Amino acid sequence: MFTTTGSRGLYKAPVSKSLLLIPSAVAFLLTVVFPQYQSLFLYNLQAVRQEGQVWKLGCGRLFCLDLKDTFCSSLLIYNFRIFERRYGSRKFASFLFGTWVLSALVDVLLAEALNHVVHLKMDILPSGPLGLVFALFVPFYCSIPQVQVTQVLGQFPITNKSLVYIVGLQLLTSSPVMWIIALSGLVSGVVYHSNVMRVQSLLFVPKWVSKSCSCFLEPLFVGTEPTHESAVGMGATLDIQRQQRMDLLDQQILLSQFAQMRRNRQQQVGLINWNRFFPSLRHRGQNHNPAQPQQPAQPAHPNPTDNTPVSEEQVAMLMEMGFSRLDALEALRASNNDLNMATNFLLQH
Repeated sequence: MFTTTGSRGLYKAPVSKSLLLIPSAVAFLLTVVFPQYQSLFLYNLQAVRQEGQVWKLGCGRLFCLDLKDTFCSSLLIYNFRIFERRYGSRKFASFLFGTWVLSALVDVLLAEALNHVVHLKMDILPSGPLGLVFALFVPFYCSIPQVQVTQVLGQFPITNKSLVYIVGLQLLTSSPVMWIIALSGLVSGVVYHSNVMRVQSLLFVPKWVSKSCSCFLEPLFVGTEPTHESAVGMGATLDIQRQQRMDLLDQQILLSQFAQMRRNRQQQVGLINWNRFFPSLRHRGQNHNPAQPQQPAQPAHPNPTDNTPVSEEQVAMLMEMGFSRLDALEALRASNNDLNMATNFLLQH
């Protein structure tokens, strides 16, 4: 039930791949092989306040010293790779850098406020890049559509975002003081995502750094394009397997027809009747055999393209990702205003 956009894996996500490999490898070495060096990466606010070791704010927030935190944060970063595919590696890295810096400041302010107000000393906090992980929940909540997958006991809905929140809750409960890291991460995520006081123009990755990393580091962390998608999980119920097969079939049909549509647009002049290529895929019977899904039928009275409503807000979001307005309009009309599916179209073509 992890939210996915585009191909699975780490294709077109070099920053996410580096965040998964490097911190996880160093965390394993510090925990298992070289535990005597853990003190160098301990997030000790007392050392910052009393001894002036400001470098602890940086080193203490680089690598996790708990393998459970490493595992949960790696799962979340893998899921949040969709933002790198949407916005590009540089913009994604700028968000990570900005929230990493802001969360360090909020950590100190929260610790000082608790010390002066309720006399609660917070000397040592959980180590690792946990603040930016919690900050990524802000764009995840704001920009990822919620789709209901099933229900538990017929009353509690399970959506495509439920498992992400469950993993975040597990990370939140891994330490008694993790709520400070979570709160500072959420605050920094809101500030950066909303561009409060134009913080995005102050904390960003410069172009020369992005180009340097693209030349020297990206070849090490670039992911290969997947040739096929993974099979449906055998542990799922029959209803979930049927829904997954139907969704996969819908996606394959739409992708092939979208590619044909783009080729026809380059050869023809004037408006194109989308309904001729995109029959209704949403009104299927509920009792179809999942092994032999029916092909969708052509609509009896196709409507003109201009009559299809398109959300200007979603068009603007796609244009911010670097796509043209015409491509954004076509993708949204083809996917019935499904932003995830439209982004999938544009990323793969």
